[in-house]
Amino acid sequence: MCIPFRRPESENGSSAGSEAYRPYIRPPSVSDTETMSTSAVSPHLSRQTGGVQLFTPLRIRDIEFPNRIVVSPMCQYSCVDGFANDWHLVHLGSRAIGGAALVIAEATAIEPRGRISPWDLGIWKDDHIDPLARVARFIKDRGSVPGIQLAHAGRKASTDVPWRGGGVVSESVGGWRPVAPSAIPFSPASPVPAALTTPEIHEIVSRFAEAAQRALQAGFEVIELHGAHGYLIHEFLSPLSNQRTDEYGGSLENRFRFASDVAKAVRAVWPATLPLFLRISASDWAEDGWTLDESVELARAVQLLGVDLIDCSSGGTLPYVPIPSADPGYQVPFAERIRRETGILTGAVGLITDAQQAENIIRDESADLVLLAREFLREPYWPIKAAQELGVQIPLADQYKRAFPNVR
Repeated sequence: MCIPFRRPESENGSSAGSEAYRPYIRPPSVSDTETMSTSAVSPHLSRQTGGVQLFTPLRIRDIEFPNRIVVSPMCQYSCVDGFANDWHLVHLGSRAIGGAALVIAEATAIEPRGRISPWDLGIWKDDHIDPLARVARFIKDRGSVPGIQLAHAGRKASTDVPWRGGGVVSESVGGWRPVAPSAIPFSPASPVPAALTTPEIHEIVSRFAEAAQRALQAGFEVIELHGAHGYLIHEFLSPLSNQRTDEYGGSLENRFRFASDVAKAVRAVWPATLPLFLRISASDWAEDGWTLDESVELARAVQLLGVDLIDCSSGGTLPYVPIPSADPGYQVPFAERIRRETGILTGAVGLITDAQQAENIIRDESADLVLLAREFLREPYWPIKAAQELGVQIPLADQYKRAFPNVR
């Protein structure tokens, strides 16, 4: 059972223990008459940013994002028993200081066997809430929106960290047998996963909902469901990893079912005021695999269930699959087509590194948000530098203003 979490308040209304981080700089908000819905941009706000669309705000449900730049979830493999720690506070907090509108914590396991590695972040028990709340609180206090990605690794679980090669962690040294829709291993070197029974599937759906409740108690304001990169939700979607003959396999509708069940269960406990995202792999890049056409249909289906945005990535179902073109922004066409054909908001991700490139994605209405991953590892203050490059003034922490005199 989840224990309700309330942030301690100091006499001045700020979060207890956070006074050392003040003064708090919040980005300017639009007036009630200019409050945006979905991806519409007010002409007044466009003038404020010199016509630059990358730094216009976006309102989704009751959450306003001060610009269109998002820190994509990036696994850090730095936990013991799933607990967030100082590394996560500094890693995610520094990107919030850097001006990102939304900072999404890495793939966070909804049960222990759903971890990619034994060192993954977790949210499967109430004890995880307070350390996560510390991170979410700092992100929000910096003027960014705190988000978290809820995940289950499925057949790609129980692996070592990338800097040690990412091989299988066997049960004899603390690993576990992965689970999946079907008993099909990810690669010849991977263990054969246990095929989930229908009751086990229902139990995992419940675990997602419980994790969402904990995320709310921790203070997160956006949930992203991880349905990409060959992990469990994606495994149910792709015919390459799902060869079931029951209601969770076979037809497109049946292969949608697990993703739909998870989205419904999470939306039922996640407040109507807060956004729900779904990350997908829009293509398996493989013959007989999951396709962009199917991704469009999935977007239509989950939009009806309360999913607000599709975060469009690709690949991950099979190892070593060649990508026809991995040029900068190679996944942007996925976001553009899904957005255009369904009307749902989309996020573009993958080799987005340049400020003008990101601006063009938003200006051309190819996507509503841009998510950066490795570029944020290289440059935690990428939004500030992008604003400089594009000639936009943005809010900046008082403590850093001396380094960026022409920002604000």
